[in-house]
Amino acid sequence: MVSEHLMEIVKKARTIAVVGASPREGRPSLRIYRFLKERGYRVFPVNPNCPSVDGDPTYPSLLAIEEDVDLFRRKDKVLEGAVKKRVKLIWMQEGVVNPQAARLAEEAGIPVVMDRCIYKELMAL
Repeated sequence: MVSEHLMEIVKKARTIAVVGASPREGRPSLRIYRFLKERGYRVFPVNPNCPSVDGDPTYPSLLAIEEDVDLFRRKDKVLEGAVKKRVKLIWMQEGVVNPQAARLAEEAGIPVVMDRCIYKELMAL
């Protein structure tokens, strides 16, 4: 279970970047993208390899999003952009554990959730 403090950040978040969002039906990233939009979040799909996700234009990188991003969901390889963007929380989905990346984020003052499904955590609220 994710701590109450971190879930408060998630509940207060209004903007979420889904890095690796895919337009392909059946992909977990598309299911999560749609779920977050249905929950009222402003969701930014980040994927340099496709022009849009569910009719929304994609961004080539996290840093290309001009607005503030409260929460970033995806793997560690774009963590530097999340640190530069000063997101409020970094979320690594189930199966994604990277202590080195978490340490980098936490040194920058950004809390990290690893190996947790945002869908399951929000459904439990």
